[in-house]
Amino acid sequence: MTTMTSQMQRAIILVGHGGLPSDLPHELVIRLKKLESARRASGAPASPEEMDLNERIRRWPRTSASDPYQTGLERLAARLRPRLNGALFSLAYNEFCTPTLQEAFEEVVKAGATHVTVLSSMLTPGGSHAEIEIPEAIQYLQTQYPQITLLYAWPFDLDVVAEMLAQHVRQFQP
Repeated sequence: MTTMTSQMQRAIILVGHGGLPSDLPHELVIRLKKLESARRASGAPASPEEMDLNERIRRWPRTSASDPYQTGLERLAARLRPRLNGALFSLAYNEFCTPTLQEAFEEVVKAGATHVTVLSSMLTPGGSHAEIEIPEAIQYLQTQYPQITLLYAWPFDLDVVAEMLAQHVRQFQP
């Protein structure tokens, strides 16, 4: 007889903010942000131009020199993965980089995940990415994949975050 736990395939998706590569023309970002702002104000769906610019920026070629944020998040992911007790793992970006949360989610579901936990690298409350955009993306995915258990491991316990920061700063004290 199989238990519920043995049938469950867990996955963790670490979502970072996403950074802009240093060699990306600034006018592309300025135009994208203007289009996003106008869309939000009007409540209209994204225009083809906005979707094209978003895709172009996300897929811009990157190196550790041109996008140190991406490299840093990948390094964090490499240290997190072995601590997840064999869960499937994927990395995603809220904006500017790939894969998107939806792409990472579809990847782990295709690999057999039935229970997906989304974990933000953004630790503090008050930001629109962690408090609004990621939950909206999760809500959309849940409607598209109702058979998948989807959880958002946020907000962080601020006492735990404070203890981690206090422990870290001790390394720098005389």
